[in-house]
Amino acid sequence: MKNIVILISGSGSNMAAIVKASQREHWAEQHGACVAAVISNKAAASGLNFARSHGLATHVLEHTAYPDRAAFDTALAALIDTYSTPRQPVRVVLAGFMRILTADFVHHYAGRLVNIHPSLLPAFAGLNTHQRAIDAGCKVAGATVHLVTPELDHGPILAQAVVPVLPSDSAATLAQRVLTQEHLIYPQAVRAWLQNE
Repeated sequence: MKNIVILISGSGSNMAAIVKASQREHWAEQHGACVAAVISNKAAASGLNFARSHGLATHVLEHTAYPDRAAFDTALAALIDTYSTPRQPVRVVLAGFMRILTADFVHHYAGRLVNIHPSLLPAFAGLNTHQRAIDAGCKVAGATVHLVTPELDHGPILAQAVVPVLPSDSAATLAQRVLTQEHLIYPQAVRAWLQNE
């Protein structure tokens, strides 16, 4: 069985979309994969409640308890790796995990670490993507699922979704329309990624 560990920092709506899809589509039987655990770097992350209510193991690893980014990432990797087996290393899915990961962490999970970003990469890597798209006069925006590499918000693209930028859009309204698409493409992209490994 390919165990998936999902990392969140907040509401975990993309995590919830993946969990629902994995259960509805019987990933364990169809693809030999299951969401095994959800880890948050914030104890107050409301997504943990959803995960618990769906029978998933949950863990909190507060980044503020560690002296630096490297120490936190080392502890995080050690926790994630408890879900690996000798024959099947764990897969890691970032779903609103608001931490920049060290190169050592990314290299450790090379090819097994995916993220979703709320822009049409390579455009608008980083933060404030929706306002930046509006300010630039973009006619379309969207979301990108990609394999994670040490360079922030880069890496091979697995899937994208496009939405129009409306003349009346604020960053908030555009973000909501993009998020609706994220909930559709992220589970699909993760499923395809697992199938094509």
